[in-house]
Amino acid sequence: MRAIVYTQYGPPEVLRLEEVPKPVPKENEVLVKVHFTTVNRTDCGFRRPDYFIVRLINGMFSPKVKILGSEFSGTIESTGNKVSRFKEGDEVFGLITRKFGAHADYMIVSESGSIAHKPNNFSFEEAAAVCDGLMLANGFLKDLDYSKPQKILINGASGSIGTAAVQLAKYFGATVTAVCNTRSQELVRSLGADQVIDYTKTDFTLAGNDFDFIFDAVGKSSFFKCRKLLKPKGVYVSTEFGFLSQNIFLTLFTPIFRRKGVKFPIVTDSPEDIMFFKKLIESGKYRAVIDRRYPLADIREATKYVETKEKTGNVVIEVR
Repeated sequence: MRAIVYTQYGPPEVLRLEEVPKPVPKENEVLVKVHFTTVNRTDCGFRRPDYFIVRLINGMFSPKVKILGSEFSGTIESTGNKVSRFKEGDEVFGLITRKFGAHADYMIVSESGSIAHKPNNFSFEEAAAVCDGLMLANGFLKDLDYSKPQKILINGASGSIGTAAVQLAKYFGATVTAVCNTRSQELVRSLGADQVIDYTKTDFTLAGNDFDFIFDAVGKSSFFKCRKLLKPKGVYVSTEFGFLSQNIFLTLFTPIFRRKGVKFPIVTDSPEDIMFFKKLIESGKYRAVIDRRYPLADIREATKYVETKEKTGNVVIEVR
């Protein structure tokens, strides 16, 4: 089968299209024929590990996992003899953030993993382009107390995580101020944002001081720049560690002062989340946002585009 393989850390050029053996599922696993996948920030972060923790997870000097790709949609090709949830031919989608493997014609997924039957109102392409952004946005937003009014600012509202965060925050009942560039304003409004700030024209840190929660979905700002926007006891979160990993240390020390603080939750995929995403999609409360599409052979170009940090929504890879 075809797969995108990398055996050393580095720029997009380390990615190679190769023929590799087709995997065989164990008794509690399924073999998925991949139709669509994505290139996302997680893939890029593991290919070129800017953070030391990635090397601790995936190998100090060379990657242990050699086929990336965490989001997928496809059909069940075969199953292990103890699998009961799925059968051959089932249409599925999901997320696999520990072992990866979706940048290939076939991949192995545990039956108990983050996999579910594809939403019946989504195409394979759409289904592949939702789980990573939703997982990260949900991990940051789900624990807010929505029994009280929540006023949320989302910086980077047009990316894969940002578009998911806008839709989720509105689903949960929050009032949303979204920060994005000029060309993405109408899209972000259509996703439900109550107010949109064009960062190319306006400094969003001048937006007032009455936010309960600030979600930096692109990691381009900081707590120190944003804290004046927060109410007393307001919270700042970011998808990045920040300069000198400051968000980790601020998470530990800001609660001591019991005022404005930083949180940095560790977010992982779960089967329960995927079922929630499926329910959200099938109820018409969520839509996929797709920027560009590339064939598997052009994954280097897709990766370069993702790393411009100018994409709107998701970059999809067609495998089938």
